[in-house]
Amino acid sequence: MLRHVLLALGLIFAIPAHAQTAESKARPAAKAPFKIADDLDGLFAQLKRTSNTARASRISAKIWSLWQTSDSRTVDLLTHWARSASSKRKYAAALDLLDQVVTLRPDYAEGWNQRATLHFAMRNFDKSIVDIERTLALEPRHYGALAGLATILESMDRREEALDTWYRALAVYPSMESAQGAVLRLEEDLAGEGI
Repeated sequence: MLRHVLLALGLIFAIPAHAQTAESKARPAAKAPFKIADDLDGLFAQLKRTSNTARASRISAKIWSLWQTSDSRTVDLLTHWARSASSKRKYAAALDLLDQVVTLRPDYAEGWNQRATLHFAMRNFDKSIVDIERTLALEPRHYGALAGLATILESMDRREEALDTWYRALAVYPSMESAQGAVLRLEEDLAGEGI
C-alpha cells in the first residue's frame, strides 16, 4: 500500500508539459542550465588542492549539498522522509522509502549511500557494503561512502583493507581529519603486529 502511495506522489509533483511550456514562454531567457557534474569536478579539484582544514570543510559542505540534490522533487522528498524516519529509529519505514528512491533513481549515488548508511545503523553490514559498492560505482570520489566502508571493514577486523580504503578517501579529500586519524591509528596498529 505504501509503495502505491509513494509512486502516486510522483504524479503530484509532476508539472504538466503544457504548464512548463506556458511558464517558459512567460519568463525571459534563463542562464545556462546548472550542471552538477561540472560543479562537482571543480569542487573536487579545489578539495584536493587545499591543505587548509576549514576551507576544505566548506568545500566538502558544498559537495554534500550537491550530492543531496537528485533533480527529482519526488526522490528528494522520499529521501528527506527516510532521513527523518531513520533519525527516529523507524528503520523499516526508512528502508521502504530508500528502496523506492533507488528504484526510481538507480543512477542517484546518494540514494544508495543513504541506504548503505541505514543498513549500517541496522547492523546489516553485508547489505551496507553492497550499497556502498553501488555508490562508488556511480561516484568513485564519494569519500563519505569510502569512510563508511573503511569503518565497516575495521569493525570486521579487516584492518588492512580498511587502511587501504582510508587511503582512497584521503586521495580524494586529503584534509579529511577522520581519515587522517584512522590512517595513523591503523598504521601504528599494523606496524606493531609486524604486518
